[in-house]
Amino acid sequence: MNIKKMEVNGQIIAIVHSDSILLTNEQSALDTMMTISHETESNRITLNKEAISEDFFNLRTRIAGDILQKFINYNIKFAIIGDFSSYTSKSLNDFMYECNKGNHIFFVSSEQEAIDKLSNVK
Repeated sequence: MNIKKMEVNGQIIAIVHSDSILLTNEQSALDTMMTISHETESNRITLNKEAISEDFFNLRTRIAGDILQKFINYNIKFAIIGDFSSYTSKSLNDFMYECNKGNHIFFVSSEQEAIDKLSNVK
């Protein structure tokens, strides 16, 4: 796991890239979130899509809702960076669309878009 720390608009953002899967369930999400938050003193985290189990993107597993609820409960703003075009599920696309309209969870295509979202959200 590679963690960069950046300050934009007075907000500290942790930019995380991992070649291995970090998020597989609620506990792994909580462990990862707390480790990154503690190391960077930030409540704004980006993570590449490849570091998240594919089961997350199957809404029937309920993993996405469980994991993202942890981020919301701990007031961690979270952006997932990646190409989501391969997902054809209408439910998943609607879910990502609704998340992007909020203030906590974002599905974005680039690191710069993640930084822009996380640095401007209250």
